[in-house]
Amino acid sequence: MPNTVVTALFRGLIALAAVTGIVIECVEGNPLVVFSFFTIWSNTAVAVVLGLGAVRAWQGRPALPPLWTGGVLLCVSVVGLVFHLVLDNAASEFNEAAAIARLTGARAVANQLLHTVTPIGVVLDWLVLTRPGALQWRHAAQWLAAPGTYLVFALLRGALVSPDTPTRYTYPFIDVTAHGYLGVLTNAVVLGLAFYALGLILVTVDRFRPSLVGHEKRISSLGAGGLE
Repeated sequence: MPNTVVTALFRGLIALAAVTGIVIECVEGNPLVVFSFFTIWSNTAVAVVLGLGAVRAWQGRPALPPLWTGGVLLCVSVVGLVFHLVLDNAASEFNEAAAIARLTGARAVANQLLHTVTPIGVVLDWLVLTRPGALQWRHAAQWLAAPGTYLVFALLRGALVSPDTPTRYTYPFIDVTAHGYLGVLTNAVVLGLAFYALGLILVTVDRFRPSLVGHEKRISSLGAGGLE
């Protein structure tokens, strides 16, 4: 099977996993609440960017700009890392492991799709199906616009909704009630630095990792291309 077809099918499956997880969450809960989580923002980006990447690979068209694809890679990687190392970790100060363990049925499936399957899938797509060297150092700073925008949204939402709303603050480390604005700002700075550091790591790895795709398949690469 040609590499372009494999690339298109793989990206299509990742996009489908993201869409499936989001749809399940919306069916099982309140869509307005569902779309207030950074996980959903990131997976929506995965669905759009990987979906478009699949179409472009199938048609043999140039890839999307690496600023976009690298940003999705960073955001969904953070989603997976924060979930497994912070939220679903009993040793973490902000752990929600007990609540996560109570998830069953479709909600449990959606949880795994959004926090495990799509992050792993996007990372594999980058490492295996794209050519190295597309990500730039400046991208690491530009990618911070996504979590920064989300933080502003989450704090404004928390200030506007009723104090007794269970999901007033979507993540424990941005809960103003528990930590105050100074505490939340401190957590945000730490997370922002972690985002930036991971972005730099991704760019560094992208510079030195081996190429696993042939030169003739370059246009099918999710991360290749010179457009910004």
